[in-house]
Amino acid sequence: MAKKIEHDLKKIGTYLKQQKGTEFAIPEYQRAYSWEIKQCDKLWQDIEDFIISGANEPYFFGTIIINCEDNDKKLSLIDGQQRTTTFILLFKALLICLNDAITENKSYENPERMKSTLEMKRNQVLKILYKVEDEEVYDIIEDFYQHEKENLLTNLSINELYKDELGIILNSATYEEAEEKVQKIKYKQKDNKYTNYFRNFKFFYNKLKNLSPENLNIFANYILDKTEIIEIRSWNVEQAINMFNSLNSSGMPLLDADIISAQLYSNSAEERDDFNNNWSELKKIVSELEEKNVINIDGILQEYMYIKRAVDKEYISEGQSVDVSTPGIRRYYTELKKELIEEPLKLTSRFLKLAKIWDRIKDYSIVQLAFKFNENIKTYLISYLYRFEVEEISEKSVSDFLTHLLKLFVLLELVDTGFSSAKFKTFLFGLNVKLVDKNMELDKIQYEIKKHIEKNWIKNDIRTAVLEYTKNPLVYLDEYITCKKHGQKFTLPEKYEIEHIMPRSGRNLEQIRKDAGLNELEEFLDTVNKLGNKILLEENINRALGNDWFSSKIKSSVKEKKGYRDSVFCVPVKIVERFEADDKPLWTGDEINRRNEIIADEIVEFIFE
Repeated sequence: MAKKIEHDLKKIGTYLKQQKGTEFAIPEYQRAYSWEIKQCDKLWQDIEDFIISGANEPYFFGTIIINCEDNDKKLSLIDGQQRTTTFILLFKALLICLNDAITENKSYENPERMKSTLEMKRNQVLKILYKVEDEEVYDIIEDFYQHEKENLLTNLSINELYKDELGIILNSATYEEAEEKVQKIKYKQKDNKYTNYFRNFKFFYNKLKNLSPENLNIFANYILDKTEIIEIRSWNVEQAINMFNSLNSSGMPLLDADIISAQLYSNSAEERDDFNNNWSELKKIVSELEEKNVINIDGILQEYMYIKRAVDKEYISEGQSVDVSTPGIRRYYTELKKELIEEPLKLTSRFLKLAKIWDRIKDYSIVQLAFKFNENIKTYLISYLYRFEVEEISEKSVSDFLTHLLKLFVLLELVDTGFSSAKFKTFLFGLNVKLVDKNMELDKIQYEIKKHIEKNWIKNDIRTAVLEYTKNPLVYLDEYITCKKHGQKFTLPEKYEIEHIMPRSGRNLEQIRKDAGLNELEEFLDTVNKLGNKILLEENINRALGNDWFSSKIKSSVKEKKGYRDSVFCVPVKIVERFEADDKPLWTGDEINRRNEIIADEIVEFIFE
């Protein structure tokens, strides 16, 4: 007969201490470890405030729900994985700091007594983290690496990219060893290159190492024996899944993808291995895309919802009117279209296709340009590309469509109307039905966009809007148009800046204004932020130039970190070509306005061509 649900009030130390052969497990359907410094800092502040208060009653850290499996040898964390993992990291940092305090020769009252007290706390933490008995404590202290250690927690989550990270930290004898061995994330700098595991471990380590031996002992005493949780145990996996979907006592909101992946996992049955592989691959690709601000996992789920709704034409009435109201992601998959999550392998394969398309196109020039405009452009780009197999997609095929779609989002950047207006959202919802239709030819889609633009906007009005424009996205479009006009490739290096050709602040500003013929401050501020005075430029040049004036910018090279010559960007190179023959080139208010007129004409031509 199956056991009933049991609950027990436990000290944190007692909760974490498991017998040999028993371990915590993070189930396949759980989220990745997502606690950050802000959650750890809140935990630290709570403990610190509790210690300072001198309260006699234990401090309560909430409820943890466990599903017991394999004769109670596998304790699957249903609710409480974030706190459990964080407490383990805290205990490891505490262990290292206790060891350091024991071996350091600090002068304090009753040193032998303090050393003995710290050793008792150290031994207590050792027993928790490594499941050792009293007689084994000496062995692990004498030779940390030779002593065989059991896992305290195994991570089975298909959403976790760094499953070995906790083990690496636990199996390192020192902080320095852990820092050397842990994962370093590509393209990240300083502490951002580390996972949440190591960043949080480092946070606790730095806090604890600054405590005196006396205060370290007090902290250890409180965290081991004066903090509590309620442990709830169940013995039914379906019950555990339902509890996971409905309970979240830690206070961290579940992402829609967390809920949906749990239900997909629950439905995967005989296809579970294939589903796990697909979902793990999806998470890996999306994690890399998220690092580059392309898309996250909830975005993938939302994009497929838009595609599926367009394929089904579910928001188009018999009279062809468009209903732009959209259900939430969770409601769509778990209530409105339950049949989708009843086929986990098929649905996950579709998500994976979307991720692979983004991974293929993310570095295309035209896509890089599109990313500078309203985020909604991604929804309609991916809807069109989903009609192709991933291998069929090329930069040309993307450009042929996206150049036309981009016209609408350039207009959105220029006009006062928001995306939710009929000119944008309603039109694009209707267009999306055609974007997902493999039988709808591209030239018909292009024509429909062109016809919509000509019907709703007037060239002269848009030209005026460009002339008055002072924000930055159109600076990228100007660079793109210039590159295209001269047969060059539009590229964005890793680091670059928006450069004001005429400096808007800094040294000699009054003289610069006079040289430019802009004597009035109001006129200067109006002119200096126009498109005609902005270009893209390498970051190191922009900072090195600071407020240098125009002649040095024209005559100096990128390699000298002083000028525009040899820039990877088309516009600064063309400016150099225009002024390089002048002995004393000047950049005046008239030049800015002249260039502004040219840019306005080119952008209007781009939109209405």
